[in-house]
Amino acid sequence: MIKIALAQLDFLVGDIEGNCDKIIDQITEIQSQSPVDCIVFSELALSAYPPEDLLFRLGFQQRIERSIANIQAASKGLTVVVGTPWFQDGAIYNSALVMQDQRLHAKYFKHCLPNYNVFDEKRYFTPGNEACVFSINNCSVGITICEDIWSPQPIAQAKQQHAELIININASPYHIDKHKERLTTLCMRGVESQLPIIYLNQVGGQDELVFDGCSFAINKNQQAVCRALSCAEDTLILEYDQQQQDLLKSDRFHNQAEGIALNYQVLTLALQDYVKKNHFQGGLVGLSGGIDSALVLALAVDALGADKVHAVMMPSKYTSDMSLQDAEALASNLGVKYSVIEIEPLMSAFETSLSELFVDTNKDATEENIQSRIRGTLLMALSNKFGSMVIATGNKSEMAVGYATLYGDMAGGYAPLKDVAKMMVYELCEYRNTLSEDIPRRIIERSPSAELAPDQVDEDSLPPYPVLDKILQMFVEQDATMEQIIAEGFDEETVAKVIKMVFHNEYKRRQAPPGVKITQRAFGKDRRYPMTSGVLKYSKNC
Repeated sequence: MIKIALAQLDFLVGDIEGNCDKIIDQITEIQSQSPVDCIVFSELALSAYPPEDLLFRLGFQQRIERSIANIQAASKGLTVVVGTPWFQDGAIYNSALVMQDQRLHAKYFKHCLPNYNVFDEKRYFTPGNEACVFSINNCSVGITICEDIWSPQPIAQAKQQHAELIININASPYHIDKHKERLTTLCMRGVESQLPIIYLNQVGGQDELVFDGCSFAINKNQQAVCRALSCAEDTLILEYDQQQQDLLKSDRFHNQAEGIALNYQVLTLALQDYVKKNHFQGGLVGLSGGIDSALVLALAVDALGADKVHAVMMPSKYTSDMSLQDAEALASNLGVKYSVIEIEPLMSAFETSLSELFVDTNKDATEENIQSRIRGTLLMALSNKFGSMVIATGNKSEMAVGYATLYGDMAGGYAPLKDVAKMMVYELCEYRNTLSEDIPRRIIERSPSAELAPDQVDEDSLPPYPVLDKILQMFVEQDATMEQIIAEGFDEETVAKVIKMVFHNEYKRRQAPPGVKITQRAFGKDRRYPMTSGVLKYSKNC
């Protein structure tokens, strides 16, 4: 019987020494509590994923080499598999190192380098082409890395070299339904190879990516034999029966969150890690009495703790009593520090200063945006003074069509709803209230409004959100053309307006704070469009 430990951990990009210490501490802890024959760490665990252009720095390479030597020294009496960059003959490889009893026994270089969506591994890495099969107590084990599992060749090569078991190490970022895709893919490889497969993923937030963990393994019959926690560090111990040549079912079989519950976990983890890893003291949320800021405040409390969150209401003469009441009730329910700063005196000062230049002009979006920018300035002042990060509250629907103010409500260090469409905001609020009913019903049920002008509602400027979100999903996430969207029953004038707004507001999105990706096409490095182009002349064919 062979015992294999899977270490699903949260690493920090660039913190090579810290990641090395974490790896060695995990080896020591596992071996002191329940000794195993092999401990496996995730893809690029030593550097964390993705290290991006840090890989090009000489000092980075030297630190990697020193840390590999330290991990090697910690591998006494067992096998350790660790993902790391490997520098050799002027090339960089995404590699898995196999260390056995304090020596470097074997190296595997990732074959399939993803170069789509958020991935650009061909910028950094040279692909490998050889299988790596090593022995643990006379059991032949093959190694693959992440994208390799999506192609049949790497496992086929390992099997040709008599592998009996496959270990696949990953840094696989989350998007909706990703776990189902992973399971389907592993089962395909299992059918082809008739081998048991271990799938180890990393966990944690890294800028616009979040890794959900959810490590698992399947036996030769493509049945899941273990399942790690979602959105949390975890360690799984697996047993491989050499007589049966198969993995045995483990008692570690967590019921992972799914659907909207998993999305909420993922958003919370991403915000938590961004604040923590960037050393902010806590979070600042500008409340409006609306649903987006309500959800962000709940996420912030769940990610950071109520004692580290400050909610600020900044009413103007257009702010309704309902908004004031609901914002105060929300802050009270969540137990956060709550402040009110009136912006009317500041607005009057702006109007006075601009009066000579604005003479003989009518009030328009300019005055509305000044209100938003005053609020952004106040929040950033509090951030500078007390060290908490401003958490932006804009959602994907708004960012898609530019329904946001540069240097106003777009101000912030991180935007957890950046890839969350408006209708999902409602779903997430309803889910959050199943945990504890902190978000007042009136916030969820009232008509959305920026409250920057008398009797203003979002639908004055935008299509109804159920319509808008469906058009945006087709256009942004599925690359559907205008004609294809219209063919689905949407009004031609509405579709044309939405597409124009998406293209016209690319410049705003470039200046927006980062936010976590949860769909298959998020704004940011996942979707790269020019700010300046003539594409709108051909919008019917876009």
